[in-house]
Amino acid sequence: MKLLSGNSNLTLAKAIADYLDMPLTKASVRRFADEEIFVEIQENVRGEDVFVIQSTGYPANDNLMELLICIDALKRASARRITAVIPYFGYARQDRKPGPRTPISAKLVANMVTAAGADRVLSVDLHAGQIQGFFDIPTDNLFAAPVMSADLLARFSGRNLMVVSPDVGGVVRARALSKRLGNAPLAIVDKRREKPGESEVMNIIGDPAGRFCILVDDIVDSAGTLCNAAAALREAGAEDVVAYVSHGVLSGGAVARVEGSVLTELVVTDSILAPPAVAEAKKIRQLTIAPLLAEAIKRIADESSVSSLFD
Repeated sequence: MKLLSGNSNLTLAKAIADYLDMPLTKASVRRFADEEIFVEIQENVRGEDVFVIQSTGYPANDNLMELLICIDALKRASARRITAVIPYFGYARQDRKPGPRTPISAKLVANMVTAAGADRVLSVDLHAGQIQGFFDIPTDNLFAAPVMSADLLARFSGRNLMVVSPDVGGVVRARALSKRLGNAPLAIVDKRREKPGESEVMNIIGDPAGRFCILVDDIVDSAGTLCNAAAALREAGAEDVVAYVSHGVLSGGAVARVEGSVLTELVVTDSILAPPAVAEAKKIRQLTIAPLLAEAIKRIADESSVSSLFD
């Protein structure tokens, strides 16, 4: 087994390698003057089971091309099996046609990863579960819920907890976390989105009065939805509001928006490398998913059950 990392999240890749007590494969991933990406594997990988660790967050297109070229380089170097480990799968929000003459880009990206030569895909909290079906190769979708629930129980056990989904589509995710927190009560924020990047809270289904509310979601991008939901929960009598999100995209003015919101804290995983603004933010904290990914990689390499990680 070998681990190869692109440049998107070298910190996470090194943490996974440390957990597995093995080095990252020596490779050169660099750019020519015109920004073309060039990859050179500097170790023999013939007949090896290789895991390529590369999130496809900002800059999404550069990181995606890095992943594809790494896979192609390994394929041409006669690797026995190539698993694309994509902690954050970019383009996942484009998983359907929201209107006429629009693409389903998540399916296109799945086709590209398969065509490049990947034999398997490993990701964390895909935006929609059906994206697994976009791939024609085995795909494992890991859940960050065990990492989040362990952190929540360590810090807030004994509080009057309530798990809140910021939209109707995230109810399954919220229910899964609720179950891990001893079947904490559930609430849903019903919102109407007038246009992309903006959200308007309309109603809260459930009674958050006097509760310690935990907003849970898979992606935080502009943070408008989370901040609006937190404000609505506080207005409805919530004692406190924290947010736990799998992927901290946090683009544009998201960090400033979180810092100025009523949220006590936003907790994200390290599936995406934190830029300096996120690392320095007082209200934003990162949880590592390196042990979760490392255990899944170990089980795939050993041909043992990955799903048992969540039993």
